[in-house]
Amino acid sequence: MTDADVVLGLLDPDAFLGGDMPLDAGLAQSAIEPLAEGLGLSIIDTAAGMYEVVSQNMAAAARMHAVERGVDLRGVTVLAFGGAGPPHACRVAELLDSDRVVFPINASVLSAFGTLVSPVRIDLARSMPVKLAEVAPAERDGLLDELREEGRRVLLSAGVPEADIRFRYGIDARYTGQGNEITVWVGEGDTWSASDDEVVGAFESEYRRIYGMTIDDVAIEVVTWRLSARADPAEIADAESPPTAANRSPKPVSTRTAVFGREEDAIEVPVYRRADLAIGVSFAGPALVEERETTSIIRPGWEVSVSYDACLVAVRGQKPPPK
Repeated sequence: MTDADVVLGLLDPDAFLGGDMPLDAGLAQSAIEPLAEGLGLSIIDTAAGMYEVVSQNMAAAARMHAVERGVDLRGVTVLAFGGAGPPHACRVAELLDSDRVVFPINASVLSAFGTLVSPVRIDLARSMPVKLAEVAPAERDGLLDELREEGRRVLLSAGVPEADIRFRYGIDARYTGQGNEITVWVGEGDTWSASDDEVVGAFESEYRRIYGMTIDDVAIEVVTWRLSARADPAEIADAESPPTAANRSPKPVSTRTAVFGREEDAIEVPVYRRADLAIGVSFAGPALVEERETTSIIRPGWEVSVSYDACLVAVRGQKPPPK
């Protein structure tokens, strides 16, 4: 995909990884040429097809994840992160019928940053199938004691003070006779505190959310008991915010010829340096926004503004006619 982006002009081969890992544009063309010959297409159209296939695959994965959760993605904001997210985000949003994309600051290391600011946590589970109405409290509490002890041991070994450790409880449950369970979280504390009525209410609420109904007069069966042991992370100092722009129209550092789709003409595109974009500036696509670890590709028909937290917020204007 990197070869295809270079061929399309979407990536600057001399600026990859801030220039520390320059790419060979000639070898990128050579890599795609055999595929183009086999398809009977030009190298440019082949590269554009590769870009489209990857974007379609990303959108398809998002749709499948949404279907599994019962969520309609239409109109949902797309968050572009990772090194490969910003190059494809606007196209993926178009395929998902979304009109807004957020490119967070330091998008390429967003997952690593999330690890730093996320609570220290371990999830434990133990199978003990039993109908909810027949649960023996002593047996359940003995099982949870073992899970709490394991969770406490792991968090203490990670340097978490014992006083900071918190426990949360959940179950994987189903209606008796079913083959699949749903996970329901039912309380927090040093001991199990949820009543049977609270568990039934939580289960029915989640079951209704997923399936749109509940099944009356069928007993609920707990298959797995869950415990989440966690502690809040250490505080991280706020990063210095970029300045607010006096001039709302930023100046590109250069321009580059780029192609944004199959059978489309190459066009001259402005190139912006992400670090130069102050809060409040705005510009229209097509445009390329480069930073050391990634390039945000702003497709034709999209408009970008820099929000108060230095995120790039791209909004789609008039939708292009269908091809």
